[in-house]
Amino acid sequence: MNAEKICSLMEEAAAEAGRFVIRESESFDIRKTETKGLNDFVSYVDKESEKMLVKKLKSIIPGAGFLAEEGTVSLNGERYTFIIDPLDGTTNFLHGLHPYAISLGLKEYDEIIAGVVYEASGNELFSAWRGGGSRLNGNKIHVSGIPDLAGSLVATGFPYDDFTRLDKYMSFLKRLLKSTHGVRRLGSAAIDLAYVACGRFEVFYEYSLNPWDIAAGMLLVTEAGGTVTDFSGNPEGVTGEEIVATNGLVHPEMLSLIADFKLNTKD
Repeated sequence: MNAEKICSLMEEAAAEAGRFVIRESESFDIRKTETKGLNDFVSYVDKESEKMLVKKLKSIIPGAGFLAEEGTVSLNGERYTFIIDPLDGTTNFLHGLHPYAISLGLKEYDEIIAGVVYEASGNELFSAWRGGGSRLNGNKIHVSGIPDLAGSLVATGFPYDDFTRLDKYMSFLKRLLKSTHGVRRLGSAAIDLAYVACGRFEVFYEYSLNPWDIAAGMLLVTEAGGTVTDFSGNPEGVTGEEIVATNGLVHPEMLSLIADFKLNTKD
């Protein structure tokens, strides 16, 4: 089965889980929330969405492994691994706030070959497969052509439990507020990356994320013509510990600014 066909089946799985999430949002009671850690929450909706996704994805590639945020399954795959975030933007969901999404990535050995981000609250389905470009609801998308940070709209997220770089992060944020079109914080890294891919944002940066937050979105950005690296400019092995994704044109300027503020170091 080729990557395009696999991606199509992943889209179906994400859309099905997304419909479940939207239905549950209509009557969800925030008191049914569990706490995993400092400012880190989960609900039965996350867990049930994940179970639905795993069941569907197992039928697509029997024997595939799973890396899933809520841990409802943990399997090692010899060749293929699905990387699942069943509800990216859980805190938004808990408070009845949009956006939130389902994010699915497929890794072949060490390379992401397919990715889907379904922005459930807006019914926007982003998808990409290796070498096939990126799409939004079936239509090809591309990163923006803005050439500099001065004309860029920037997205970021704030750490919820790792505050080791917070002072530098806030100083850096202050600089961006003064030198760009603005900074947005949507509360979902998967959606931030999807929005870079379709040209709504020129930049997304954050630290202390997990593989399931970014696996699908990274592929969306690169297949749409953008660039993804860590804060030091390394494109290999980006895990979420550090990520900066841009339209490519502003990437050198963004990395230079990151270096000026020493955001790429924990000291």
